[in-house]
Amino acid sequence: MGHGIDTASSATTRERLDAVGTADVAATLQALATPSRLYILARLQEGPCSVGDLADAVGMEASACSHQLRLLRNLGLVTGERHGRSIIYALYDNHVAELLDQALFHVEHLRLGVRDAQAGA
Repeated sequence: MGHGIDTASSATTRERLDAVGTADVAATLQALATPSRLYILARLQEGPCSVGDLADAVGMEASACSHQLRLLRNLGLVTGERHGRSIIYALYDNHVAELLDQALFHVEHLRLGVRDAQAGA
């Protein structure tokens, strides 16, 4: 999951948090704390989508969906590209999909009582 920077791979998570700022990381995680945003991100994991199609897919009003997308865009979790009168939204990058997947895997493991081998060692 590195970025090709050797110094980052040798730093501990705590050192890396200090370098980027815990508030930025907390804001990203907080964005995942709302079910409607999780549904939006999960739908966008399937591919780019317009606000109207997203709203239909996640069962929201278009205005509410648009509001959540604005927040997700400001946090750098989604991008929006104008196509005529529509804006097509997509996940910012694969990190966002990985965040969502890892959170889901963690909750599934908790529910099943499963722990990774290294966590139990």
